[in-house]
Amino acid sequence: LPSMQTSGSKPCPCPSFKLREVASMYFTMIAVFLVILVVALQGSVPRGSDFPYKVPLDPQGLLELSWNVSYPEQAVHFQLLVRDLQFGLLFGMSDRGEFENADLAVLWSDGHNSYFGDAWSDAKGQLHMDSQQDYQLLRARRAPEGLYLLFRRAFSTCDPKDYLIEDGTVHLIYGILEKPVHSLQAINISAIHRGLQRVQLLKPNITTPELPSDMKTMEIRAPDVVIPSQKTTYWCYMAELPDSFPKHHIIMYEPVITAGNEALVHHMEVFQCAAEFDSFPHYNGPCDSKMKPERLNYCRHVLAAWAMGAQAFYYPEEAGLAFGGPGSSRYLRLEIHYHNPLVFKGRRDSSGIRLYYTATLRRYDAGIMELGLVYTPVMAIPPGEDAFILTGYCTDKCTQLALPAAGIRIFASQLHTHLAGRKVVTVLSRDGRERQVVNADGHYSPHFQEIRMLKEVVAVFPGDELITSCTYNTEDQSRATVGGFGILEEMCVNYVHYYPQTQLELCKSAVDPGYLHRYFNLVNRFNDEEVCMCPQVSVPQQFFSVPWNTFNRDVLKSLYGFAPISMHCNKSSAIRFPVRIASQP
Repeated sequence: LPSMQTSGSKPCPCPSFKLREVASMYFTMIAVFLVILVVALQGSVPRGSDFPYKVPLDPQGLLELSWNVSYPEQAVHFQLLVRDLQFGLLFGMSDRGEFENADLAVLWSDGHNSYFGDAWSDAKGQLHMDSQQDYQLLRARRAPEGLYLLFRRAFSTCDPKDYLIEDGTVHLIYGILEKPVHSLQAINISAIHRGLQRVQLLKPNITTPELPSDMKTMEIRAPDVVIPSQKTTYWCYMAELPDSFPKHHIIMYEPVITAGNEALVHHMEVFQCAAEFDSFPHYNGPCDSKMKPERLNYCRHVLAAWAMGAQAFYYPEEAGLAFGGPGSSRYLRLEIHYHNPLVFKGRRDSSGIRLYYTATLRRYDAGIMELGLVYTPVMAIPPGEDAFILTGYCTDKCTQLALPAAGIRIFASQLHTHLAGRKVVTVLSRDGRERQVVNADGHYSPHFQEIRMLKEVVAVFPGDELITSCTYNTEDQSRATVGGFGILEEMCVNYVHYYPQTQLELCKSAVDPGYLHRYFNLVNRFNDEEVCMCPQVSVPQQFFSVPWNTFNRDVLKSLYGFAPISMHCNKSSAIRFPVRIASQP
């Protein structure tokens, strides 16, 4: 097949525009269709160990994707198992899971022959064969469980129609063809069974630490839950540690998924409850139920978090997450997100998370620190914005006061916003210059949040700054979205996992409220409509009454960019280090 590269080829430099025109003409002539007779392709299915990452694509489990990442080749190898092949399928990637402007590999049949090719969809969803074939089919084979397709895709292809595979979330899309089609262009993507799945494709290449001989396990599982017959359910289950459970270190955890429910268990978290309460009530039910005890809201300290497609999480050899012992609550809350779009009824589930822990304490306690914005309505996003950026600072003054001279080491990170979040990035700044990206997700989704191990440990020293920026889309909103705890309010947080643990638990900022008051004064002076600033009127109400013309939007952006900030540099006891108002870095 002259349009395919060999599986070991490296991405080439992007050709000039004129050369690309010539290449396009050449590929159009020789690669309009890549015809294969699937049953005639030979080759054995690679061993399961060759593809360490696996995720079901569809809720019924008809499509199962496995993959591996080759950083030397700068490529991903995909293995797609199709359990019930009819007349073909679409598989690909797009910015946020749309089928328009998507990058696709397509297998289709006209009822006699099967065809495979690299394609793209335009803004109207019409499919086109790509003149540059970058999904490279390596092998296809039938097996008792279905059809295996093995293909390769470089991270970057220099093709403007292709998706750039990068760190962070990738929105995978799929479609199943249930009728024969005579050509690629005849596929109507709006009429096929289709869906999306979110994964982190580019997993870090980290060596698995050696585990100690005295390691024990503990499973936090919800017992025999009947999954509600609704699309989305958050299920809460309370567990407790044994009496007088001494201090241990969690050194690893992994998911335990009930067989057959792999496509329904979307993500899970284990939280430890606040130590100031002697006891917590037992509960096993929906998290949004009126029957859920109010006290469960005080179980918010994350011990473990898993999302679909993630593997086991390992702590570095020199650190572990402490639980048990004096000053630590015995009570844990398991939260499971069930995603049941086909509304299956009567499915039973006992999934959860298995903790691996040791009584032989490692050199350092690991800690979790919150970076980003304070949960406050003074930080707001106007309605109708496609990419509005808010930034929170962990300033040099805070790290100078709170971090040890030898610094800390960040090894993992969990990014978090609510529904309007589209991108999140945290950078390390030293001496006024950005030195390193701590974690970034340019295709972030609030529906896919996991603790991700970093590709390399980030060292943070006293005097460094950690700057977290979130990009929001409020095009579907008619009034301002303010910061806060509610799901319709917004957050901008990076929970960084680090060692050695310090007293610093929260290092965040917000605009100085006094300057926001001046903003509302300015809005009143330059607009006919008045924004009520009476003492009894809340900040959200003031934002809701702002007329969102171009001037008011631009002034708010400028305010957030240049006004002094209120710094929250908090110990775990909620007592602040003596850092308050600071100018923007």
